[in-house]
Amino acid sequence: MRVLVTGGAGFVGSHTVDVLLEEGHDVVVLDNLDQQVHRRVEGGPVNLTKHSRERGLRLMRGDVRDRSMLLQALAEVDGVLHLAAAVGVGQSMYQPFNYCSVNVGGTAQLLDVLANERTGVRKVVVASSMSIYGEGAYSCGACGTVYPVSRDPRDLASGDWEVRCPSCGRFARAISTKEDKPLVPTSIYAITKQTQEEIVLCFGEAYKLPVVALRYFNIYGSRQSLSNPYTGVAAIFLSRLLNGKPPVIFEDGMQSRDFIHVRDVARANVLALTSSAADHRALNVGGGLSTTVLEIFRQLSRILNVSIEPSFARRYRAGDIRHCFSDSTLAESLLGWKPRVTLNEGMTELVEWCLKSGPDAQDLVDAAYSELERKNLLQ
Repeated sequence: MRVLVTGGAGFVGSHTVDVLLEEGHDVVVLDNLDQQVHRRVEGGPVNLTKHSRERGLRLMRGDVRDRSMLLQALAEVDGVLHLAAAVGVGQSMYQPFNYCSVNVGGTAQLLDVLANERTGVRKVVVASSMSIYGEGAYSCGACGTVYPVSRDPRDLASGDWEVRCPSCGRFARAISTKEDKPLVPTSIYAITKQTQEEIVLCFGEAYKLPVVALRYFNIYGSRQSLSNPYTGVAAIFLSRLLNGKPPVIFEDGMQSRDFIHVRDVARANVLALTSSAADHRALNVGGGLSTTVLEIFRQLSRILNVSIEPSFARRYRAGDIRHCFSDSTLAESLLGWKPRVTLNEGMTELVEWCLKSGPDAQDLVDAAYSELERKNLLQ
């Protein structure tokens, strides 16, 4: 199969390209090499230029919103992995035009080309996100399974961080989130990912084109940008620790997420592309375990063998949720996919890669938080 990977030079994209090439597929990468997420390297990303020389991978630098560039990239392509996106909850809240333009506009441009130009595309997989759920699923002792929409700002202002049952007001316990949970996005980024997912699924149904949406949970691993202050929390913490600065922990650090290694996500991408079992479905891609932000900090500190203490801001950011972790049994039953990399193995791999490759660990976190504060998005 000849596959176009939009955003294929990025964090998830480059690992997905690795898996595609390992399985014998031909690959075209379209990426704008945005400097916020790509290191400034002569000649392009090291891993992709190496593949290009050795295996004939085609790397195109361009924007997914550029119709003429898309037409070139789609030439003789059988399948599309649409991963190109502007990523970051906090930044999306003060750059709504950019996030809507890239995420929604770029996806719409791709679909417009598929609808109105002659191509050989037979399958599309789009990168969705767990952020579209908003808060995850919860269990209330009195009311059973509940789906809280958001926390009360008055509770947050007083440092009462946990989620209450929307019916009786009691504290609720987080449980794994399935694909049928109502979608209640709480950030501009999440809304754009929900829109991406829905227009691709709608398009696929109308044109009888097999499509799949994969709802990624919190991805981490090698090649994640350490200088991007809007990347995942593990990379942000690692950047701070490497620069000898205390990581900033919002709320009380007990908010939890579901961390999934990038290599496991790459496998899910390729399985969804090459199998028909999940066509026209949206699937969770997560590890299925709830891990607190404070646990991630402690694990990275232990692996790095540093004794820097975190700074507890006891504040919260607009768009943040308290708990969400996945039930990914649908991906297992339909695709035969299960995560293989344990959290300890994955975090160790991330740290070892960072120390070995000498990444650009310029710390821009303080500037990013100052921007959120100026925009009144940090309470």
